[in-house]
Amino acid sequence: MQASFAVSCPFCIDMNSAEYRKSDITNEELAALQDSNLISKTKTFTKRDILALEYTRLISKSPLSFPREFIEELKQNFSEREIVILAGTAAQVNYWGRLIQALGIPPAGFSESCQLPVVRNETVR
Repeated sequence: MQASFAVSCPFCIDMNSAEYRKSDITNEELAALQDSNLISKTKTFTKRDILALEYTRLISKSPLSFPREFIEELKQNFSEREIVILAGTAAQVNYWGRLIQALGIPPAGFSESCQLPVVRNETVR
């Protein structure tokens, strides 16, 4: 879900957020995924959760930039395998999100309860 919000893909957010309650994601956590300023204030996120969310946001930015201190902290808290899974998942959602937006695919109505963010750079599709 973090990658979907990071690339601002309405279809991806709709699809990946449709059953967020089944994953025990609270409304507070959902709000934090939409506003990165709330992540460190969300009491239910563990240190690993916060690192994984930040890593996902870094992977989703252009140009890519990974502060050395952050990567060292990531390596202290995740195994190599876990880091590969985090990076691969975020990269895959980034690819799909960019492809879906480039094709102008709108939300498909998967979610009735997850409010989609306002698209800031509205263009003709």
